[in-house]
Amino acid sequence: MTADERAPLADGEQVRAALRPDLRGRTAYGAPQLDVAVQLNTNESSYPVPPEVVADVLDRLGRDLVGLNRYPDREFTGLRQALVDYLALQSGVSLRPEQLWAGNGSNEVLQHLVQAFGGQGRTALGFTPAYSMHPIIVETLGTRWVDGQRDAQTFDLEIGSAVEQARAADPDLVFLCSPNNPTGTALPFESIEAVLAAAPRAIVVVDEAYAEFARPGTPSALELLEDHERLVVTRTMSKAFTLAGARLGYLAAHPALVDALRLVRLPYHLSTPTQTIAEVSLAHAEQLLSTVEAIKGQRDRLVTELAAMGLRPVPSDANFVLFGGLADAPTTWQALLEAGILVRDVGIPHHLRVTAGTPEEATAFLTAMAELLPEHLQSQPHRSTAPRQGATT
Repeated sequence: MTADERAPLADGEQVRAALRPDLRGRTAYGAPQLDVAVQLNTNESSYPVPPEVVADVLDRLGRDLVGLNRYPDREFTGLRQALVDYLALQSGVSLRPEQLWAGNGSNEVLQHLVQAFGGQGRTALGFTPAYSMHPIIVETLGTRWVDGQRDAQTFDLEIGSAVEQARAADPDLVFLCSPNNPTGTALPFESIEAVLAAAPRAIVVVDEAYAEFARPGTPSALELLEDHERLVVTRTMSKAFTLAGARLGYLAAHPALVDALRLVRLPYHLSTPTQTIAEVSLAHAEQLLSTVEAIKGQRDRLVTELAAMGLRPVPSDANFVLFGGLADAPTTWQALLEAGILVRDVGIPHHLRVTAGTPEEATAFLTAMAELLPEHLQSQPHRSTAPRQGATT
């Protein structure tokens, strides 16, 4: 039978009818991936992996690929130790290998946590605006999501409000971001410990995907692990390590919690090449992280120059800046795109988010913004964290 003789495909109605009812009508997560000159929308590093690191990865892979007939190390033993060594240097916190867990990006690590500690009849709490994958992972795994709120004017998570919301929700899981995405602000220890106390049976997850970019003096929740059995700190190698394409995320927690994740992970979930790339990259941590200070410099430049334009940037501990003061965020997003610059519309009225890239990329963005103003300025400044329908953060 030729292609022309085949019966036409049905319109998918039977598939849609078979889909889980709670998934019907949902849209898939996904930031735009567009081929433009300046891509500042997904908080990737604008700096390529150094040639020396590439060479070492290729050398190690050349030796490892011969053994791909065998399954990878299920316990990623070498990677665990490499992460322990890195965190000791980066944060000064001494951990044991049995406290570390890794996955294909921090989203898989978060998924493991919800699989193990969420589920039917259980509740997870997060504070909006925050990382939009938290509720997506929670709800698609059959867990009830409670959309807690931050201050509508400052985007801060005030301790008293967080405690009140945690007590009301009585959750099984709590998600905190520090630094927060998309606002860029870090949480003090007092807030984390207050939530732990207010949700006495919850696993409290502190998402530190952007920890390496925090301003001086900003502590890491890793320092709290020894005193809190229910605390989890998640991180990623996608941002500061310039390895978004490698897909390696990890967490640190109590050994008993890490052991529980073995119940839900798929067998041999971390491939040999993934483990190799991560281990070699951690051995080159100093070199890969050498761009962090340059990125922080451009981040602070964005805050200063956007404020000088009459916009309202939020001081950031991450590698991006959320800024408000726009008359219509989608209109400004489109105008920037037409100028060859891709930023992120996070769904907060009058706000956009821009990644801190190279000096040249920052200049291109700031020049384009200056040319768009004052026509795109908001005449009546007002902050709101209520997301537009269909938008994602």
